Amino acid sequence: MGARNLSSLSSHRGVDQTSSPESPPYPLTVRNGELSDLGTEYAFRRFFDDHHTDLSRLAYLVTGDSQAADDLAADAFVEVWRHWERVQTADSPTAYARGIVTNLARQWIKKQTRERTGLLRLGLLRRDRGESDTPAVLDVRAALQRLPQRRRECVILRYAFDVPEREVASILGISVGAVKSHTSRGAAQLSEFLRGMPLMMGGHHG
Repeated sequence: MGARNLSSLSSHRGVDQTSSPESPPYPLTVRNGELSDLGTEYAFRRFFDDHHTDLSRLAYLVTGDSQAADDLAADAFVEVWRHWERVQTADSPTAYARGIVTNLARQWIKKQTRERTGLLRLGLLRRDRGESDTPAVLDVRAALQRLPQRRRECVILRYAFDVPEREVASILGISVGAVKSHTSRGAAQLSEFLRGMPLMMGGHHG
């Protein structure tokens, strides 16, 4: 079991996964009006159905934006489909897909940061100096967004998704030692943010 508080952040379910033959939520390979590779198509459908919710939730926890999370999950599945043969032969197809989501989320955050900085410089976005950087009451989502990005990614993957350290290292493209360091520091920082809220952490080691 992972962290009780972090694992409970599953209220974001992503888009409706129900589909119909007329409008499936994933790309189809059609030739002369028929699927060209039923085996490949079926395997991808199963992968989509099994992992869409978790990938959407991962995007949401990293970005803190539910609409962006749905878009990023959809974009991730487009990439998964484009590289489906490689995904199927990967040691962990799930880790491969999580890596795509994490990279897309990181790019989205950078874009939002650049846009916000530009608006501030132009005076089109007002920074309220009266607002406190530390609200009186912080929930887990708000606290996660205050962590440095790499620490946030490690904490989310380790405790919200119970991903082993070695797999986290593979997803993020960093060493196992770096995962341990970022996770430890991130968890300590998160606990500090949540002083009044008990944080039960678990998870297994890779």
